[in-house]
Amino acid sequence: MASFSFGSGNAAKLLRIPLYAAGRIGTVLVPRGRRWVFGCGAGVGDGALALWRIATARGHDAVWLVSSPRERADAAALGIPTIKKSSLRGWWATARAGVLVVTHGQGDVNRYATSGAFLVQLWHGIPLKRIGLDSAATTQVPNVPGAPVLRRLIELLYRAAAQRIRLMPAASDRSRGRLESAFALGDSRVVVTGEPRVDVLSSGSSQERRAAASALLEEVTCALPKDARTLLYAPTWRDGADDPAIPAADDWVRLIALLEKQNAVLFVRSHPLGAGGYQPPLPSARVRMLGSDLLADVTPALPGVDVLITDYSSLAYDVGLLGMPVLYLAPDAEEYARTRGFYGRYEDVAGTDVAQDWQTVTDQLDRLLSDEGAFTARSAVSSTLSAQVHAYRDGQNSDRVYRAICARAIPAPKGAR
Repeated sequence: MASFSFGSGNAAKLLRIPLYAAGRIGTVLVPRGRRWVFGCGAGVGDGALALWRIATARGHDAVWLVSSPRERADAAALGIPTIKKSSLRGWWATARAGVLVVTHGQGDVNRYATSGAFLVQLWHGIPLKRIGLDSAATTQVPNVPGAPVLRRLIELLYRAAAQRIRLMPAASDRSRGRLESAFALGDSRVVVTGEPRVDVLSSGSSQERRAAASALLEEVTCALPKDARTLLYAPTWRDGADDPAIPAADDWVRLIALLEKQNAVLFVRSHPLGAGGYQPPLPSARVRMLGSDLLADVTPALPGVDVLITDYSSLAYDVGLLGMPVLYLAPDAEEYARTRGFYGRYEDVAGTDVAQDWQTVTDQLDRLLSDEGAFTARSAVSSTLSAQVHAYRDGQNSDRVYRAICARAIPAPKGAR
């Protein structure tokens, strides 16, 4: 079952209004310093980790706020100091910070102490599906008396929170327009620097990226068969609903037979906010789970993947940096367009051969893995799409974001490069 929905999240937000008010008063009284405080809704990773490495290498005092023992352990393995974000120390660290860096929302740090800081919202993907104020899903509330009034209140709270954002990096002008609309921000706050989270896809040689990513995949699962091709299935979150494309038993039979035939391994990456019954009816070493419980940030593993299967995930934009072919499986595309909506037309991204079921995807995979020409053609389509939405591919996005923060927020420490 899915683990989170906007409706339940917004209901909790309304109940916390007194805490937000108290926190706002506190931040007026507490002076801010120069420390950088980081948080990430997906764990210790994503663009926040890329920017952390730049900021700390250049002498900034920084700390990471965590919400679980897993995050604390992951941070410790990287030598990152942490504070529990829901604690009094977490509130104080957030209230005293000069710069706050988040990737999902202000709840990545202590949500009651963000007022008055230089808030950097890195976000976590180029929007394909509508997000923020562009989507009615954002202001959903439970179906109770007075729901329209509550939805309007949630919208006002969301707008007010978004206005705290002082800097939001964008991958390109196209992405910038979507972020400006979704967060009701002016173009002085949304800047085209490239996204720090994808620097790992452009740094080093392709051989070095492949070797590091393959080692990571084997570390979190187990050794791959010799010369095996690797596939990644990454469905997106459906606002609390289950994935309608979870394979049935006969789908698994056909798919595993194909994986055996093509010497391939399928990694299944369910969305961190959702869940589903993705395990095949019989165990197979050809199918491996790659959920956020095993790998908080999937981006560093992408160079080790040969083919992506998805529906509406922003990964479709990112893997083009690697020239990776993408197959689209979206049995609910029309319904999703009606209820959630897309930026532009879905077919302009996914093409005209979007699969409605796993049998079609399995056939597409068979052709793709058997025909070098078909593989090359899909790769070219993916690269072209990526070129339209990624203005930079030099591995220096984090550095551009860092310089943009220092130019707008506080000066760099003495001796910083």
